[in-house]
Amino acid sequence: MVSKSQIKFIKNLQQKKYRTEHKLFVVEGIKVVKELVKANMKPYAIYTTSNAILAEESFKCELISEADLKKISALKTPNNILAVFHQAKAAEIAEDNWLVALDDVRDPGNLGTIIRLCDWFGITNLFCSSQTVDCYNPKTLQATMGSMARVNIVYGNLEDFLQATKIPVYGAFMDGKNVYKEDFTIKKGILVMGNEANGVSPEVEALITKKISIPQFGTKTTESLNVATATAILLNEIRRG
Repeated sequence: MVSKSQIKFIKNLQQKKYRTEHKLFVVEGIKVVKELVKANMKPYAIYTTSNAILAEESFKCELISEADLKKISALKTPNNILAVFHQAKAAEIAEDNWLVALDDVRDPGNLGTIIRLCDWFGITNLFCSSQTVDCYNPKTLQATMGSMARVNIVYGNLEDFLQATKIPVYGAFMDGKNVYKEDFTIKKGILVMGNEANGVSPEVEALITKKISIPQFGTKTTESLNVATATAILLNEIRRG
């Protein structure tokens, strides 16, 4: 049984200020939990309603009722497992490969998908501007499908970061050079993706080395691509070289 104080504590972790204060976050679903445990992320507590999970998994779980799980879950239809993990301490970014930088991406689903894309394309570092959505947002974590454990995510002042870098900075723009005609044989660089509504900010734009764009082949009624979709296309071209 989960106590009232535990329920309140876990529910509070759905809010960023409490996650930041306690350096904890909540995930739900066996795949994500297993991926984080496998990556040696430190569990604070793991709760399950499944005797099978309790018997089969190597990590320690506390068996609780479905009623209690529903009280601590952020989902309308809870999974059979919920875990609280300690937040990972971000490592210093090494500029020896490609990395992605986000300029105020606000949608948690977009951020989660971008984290998963970074994992897929072997991008181990992701720099997020201070106004980018929290990577420990529950919707972000669900979208990462466990990739959170394999991507080093750093928050900070994006302008300061770009001013200090010594590697090429590429930015996604509607009027940039056709990405399919760009030479990506270079081994390291930064790909900057902008805000969903406003794109890359003027302050960050001034620090871009080269603007690139995904050409539009269809009708002109579609104004732009979703930022996560655009990131997938651009990372694919970068990795193709």
